[in-house]
Amino acid sequence: MAGHGAPRTRTRLVVPTRADSLLSRFTELVGGPLGRRTAPGVVSPGFFTVDRVLVLLTVVAALVALAIKSFCRVQGWGGAGAYYGTCYSDFPTLLGGPAFTGGSLPVFTPDVRFEYPVLLGVVAALTALAVPGSGGDAQRALGYFDLNSFLVVALWIGTVLVTARLAHRRKWDAAMVALAPGIITAGFINWDLWAVFALSLALLCFARRRPVWAGVWIGVGASFKFYPLLLLIAVLILAIRSGTIRTFGRTVLGCCAALLAVNVPFALFNPGAFRYFFDFAFSRGAGFSSLWESWNLVAARLGQPALSATQVNVAAVLCFAVAVLLIAALALAVPRRPRLAQVLFLLVAAFILCNKVYSPQFVLWLIPLAALARPVWRDFLLWQAAEVLHWAAIWMYLGAGASGSGPQHNIDVPYYVCAVLLHMGATFYLMVRVAWDMMHPDDDAVQAGGVDDPQGGVFDRSPDRLRLQPRRPRTVPPALADPGPLNTASPNSDTPNSETPKEEAEAQP
Repeated sequence: MAGHGAPRTRTRLVVPTRADSLLSRFTELVGGPLGRRTAPGVVSPGFFTVDRVLVLLTVVAALVALAIKSFCRVQGWGGAGAYYGTCYSDFPTLLGGPAFTGGSLPVFTPDVRFEYPVLLGVVAALTALAVPGSGGDAQRALGYFDLNSFLVVALWIGTVLVTARLAHRRKWDAAMVALAPGIITAGFINWDLWAVFALSLALLCFARRRPVWAGVWIGVGASFKFYPLLLLIAVLILAIRSGTIRTFGRTVLGCCAALLAVNVPFALFNPGAFRYFFDFAFSRGAGFSSLWESWNLVAARLGQPALSATQVNVAAVLCFAVAVLLIAALALAVPRRPRLAQVLFLLVAAFILCNKVYSPQFVLWLIPLAALARPVWRDFLLWQAAEVLHWAAIWMYLGAGASGSGPQHNIDVPYYVCAVLLHMGATFYLMVRVAWDMMHPDDDAVQAGGVDDPQGGVFDRSPDRLRLQPRRPRTVPPALADPGPLNTASPNSDTPNSETPKEEAEAQP
């Protein structure tokens, strides 16, 4: 055992300019890739630690994101100008809506309709109380946007730092979250980063072998947006594969406790407002940028009937259920137990693709998971480029509807549908790349060097208890096979004639 005076060992970090072929080509300005004889993480870097550099990168990206909103900050948040200026945000728009009319507040005022889960309503209400004034006038709307944007930036930084810790030796992979074009363009649209940060904390707790606390953070995240509940499915799949069902049970226990503690008081105090979110979610039809809305738009052009809300509900649920079964079968059949981040990424991506609506900010759900599941900059940037193009296309499409001008001054329906299909195709491409890594673990950048599952917690280095394997065709037993001419060897065979049937059977694969 080392004494108290033994030097503290540090983890040698994986350097992106060494490990990523794309980044290594764009480092000439800073002197080229890091040398092979350096030891990042072993030698102290001084002030500019990885975490501090990641925070600086996030702040720079946040300033760029704020600059994108400058048109609306000056000209206001209403009308077609917010779409044409690509600066629309739900923060000031909802502040001027019925949920805040006459001093009412979401969640707290009886029967006020607010189309989001309870904790998101709490954030919206408390930040409204923190901004002086009443109503949704321009000055108060700007203050409301600034306050919520400040909180989003804080959550963004927190998500980056948590991702860096989840990545272990690959801390620089968190730069994908810090500089993600998807967060720069869509981070200030809605409160989604609250759920993203909660899910990141759930993953961190699970990685540190605290499944109950992981379940608590899943429940908290699901009270902002429902998608963190998908982590329970990922844990169940890997618990079945590794034979650690008790871990899944403890995670579910923590999740249920958090969901009940957060939601039951609001459901009892204000049942009408609490129920409205569920009524709205199930009654709405095909929403913007979804596969189902694209189907309806094309059907309208061709003079065909559109899908009803009921048909969309059934189709979306069935598609997602099939996707979950396929992902589970893949995770249970691949030669090596997949990583938790890989399974979770596939589940969340499938949920997004099958969902009734795809708001531009939904890309935030996938970015931290993509950095953990497949930290390859080329694929990441290709996917982000498609998402940014879709982000611009939907604003032009909505601007056409808000302004009432003709298609010659706007993006027409076919181009908008193509942008939707492009973003869906890019997401599916990333899913295929993650699935490939699961089927060929030697190609997985994270598992290089003997690493198993940095985010897996109890799953890390656990043995496989169950693996689905395809049934091989039955072979004919040697005793029933045609023995052929006895004591006769092939003219080109080097095998002695005296080989016994037992030796022949052992030689068969």
